[in-house]
Amino acid sequence: MDAKKILFHNKKISYTLRKSRNARRVRIAVQSDASVVVTVPYVAGEEIAERFLQDKMQWVLAKIAFFRGLEKVPMVRYGKRDYAVYKENARVLAERKVAHFNVRYGHEYRNIRIKNQKTCWGSCSKKGNLNFNFRILFLPEHVQDYIVVHELCHLKELNHSKRFWGLVAQAVPEYLQIRKELRQNKIGFV
Repeated sequence: MDAKKILFHNKKISYTLRKSRNARRVRIAVQSDASVVVTVPYVAGEEIAERFLQDKMQWVLAKIAFFRGLEKVPMVRYGKRDYAVYKENARVLAERKVAHFNVRYGHEYRNIRIKNQKTCWGSCSKKGNLNFNFRILFLPEHVQDYIVVHELCHLKELNHSKRFWGLVAQAVPEYLQIRKELRQNKIGFV
């Protein structure tokens, strides 16, 4: 990872450039300490990261301001120890909700796994494994439902097409509001 700076309206913004062999696209993350990380595919050049960062700078500045405003507010952080404590409870919750919503869909899946992810609430593999972040346990129930349904629907549509969102809407018709809530309340990264 390389420390970089970019000029935006006569203001220097520091960021860390991370090249990843697993990355398929450019991604920006603003951490709770207001640091900025730009992840690019391994073969991408620094100019791609800078151009993307320039395009998203208003969003980045808003996130930095938000996190700096929270500096005096104690933040709940969940680490490896919490993962060990809450992993089984999260598995029980995920299995119960998958069973409940899959009555509607009838999708086949292989395993439900609970992970300690830093950048997503859930995922679905091509092999049919459903993965959930253990922190789902601490979300409001309607958000938990959305995340479970989102991943269940990926068993049928491994994309974010209109058909995919149509499947999500069958069980969670208010999914657009929940996604907006996730973004506005800085709850997460789905």
